Amino acid sequence: MVDIKSMTPEELAAWLKDQGEPAFRAKQVFQWLYRGVTSFGEMTNLPKALRQRLEETALLAPPAVARKQVSAQDGTIKYLWRLADGNCVESVLMRYQHGNSVCISCQVGCRMGCAFCASTVAGKVRDLTPAEMIDQVLFTQIDSGAPISNIVLMGIGEPLDNFDTVLRFLTLVNHPDGLNIGMRHISLSTCGLTEQIDKLAQHELQLTLSVSLHAPDDDTRSQIMPVNTGVGVEKLMETCRRYFEKTGRRISYEYAMIDGVNDSDQQADLLARRLKGAPAHVNLIPLNEVEESPLKPSRRVAAFQKRLEGHGVTVTVRRKLGGDIDASCGQLRRKAMREET
Repeated sequence: MVDIKSMTPEELAAWLKDQGEPAFRAKQVFQWLYRGVTSFGEMTNLPKALRQRLEETALLAPPAVARKQVSAQDGTIKYLWRLADGNCVESVLMRYQHGNSVCISCQVGCRMGCAFCASTVAGKVRDLTPAEMIDQVLFTQIDSGAPISNIVLMGIGEPLDNFDTVLRFLTLVNHPDGLNIGMRHISLSTCGLTEQIDKLAQHELQLTLSVSLHAPDDDTRSQIMPVNTGVGVEKLMETCRRYFEKTGRRISYEYAMIDGVNDSDQQADLLARRLKGAPAHVNLIPLNEVEESPLKPSRRVAAFQKRLEGHGVTVTVRRKLGGDIDASCGQLRRKAMREET
């Protein structure tokens, strides 16, 4: 079966041409796919014979809502999607004054091993396909009734560990005949895969790159983020400087505040020195507790912010959404996995 929802319009046109169909059919099919149809029979302006042939040769596997949590506090919605093979991934709809954002997953599980993240507890199962990433955006929008204007690739998985799929997803979600979401409305978060960051820079995309830094020194960062071992913070920062020089896009640095681990004044001072000379934004994140982790939320978020601002660093504290539901990444999937075993 051919995964036509992971195809670009040009690839779809070529495939349909091989089926003996005229070129204009590709646009029709592509538009139907991005309206969220769940069967080819719904594509009513296609000939019945073509619809039947698509049913026999092409894959259309929309996700099912396995679980759904709605915050009574702020309207945040957490989805656990069950994929065609039975695996589950998470998406979160977040409502802001400037529009609605959806945080989506790019892998089933994660192999990066960050100590503060629930997504990585059971390791990586597999990469998602472009269609499975698209469907998280599309069906979140359909189910919630909330038009999506912004996308964050910060759910389960490391986007740059599924590089080619993520690039194709970005092309598809940006297409005017699809969801037509502009690159400047997309954020991609990475734990710092330096070679892949350099590779991404060559595409000069106008998205926002968010680097999960979480510590300015190698001892601390390697302790909580195994990906730092053998790379080091200095090499990562050099890579980020090259990325800015190539793309002109300011980088956002994510920094989860962990009690007694990465929240000292000395670490704030070192972080400021690391960022000197390049436009940057630091996003301090009050830690979400993970049942399997001993790490606790910092009590020094305000003091750390003030220290950074004293050095001239642009810094914000992430607004905590969905406080009454399992809105932090990986928690709902882990809960479902425990209940199913």
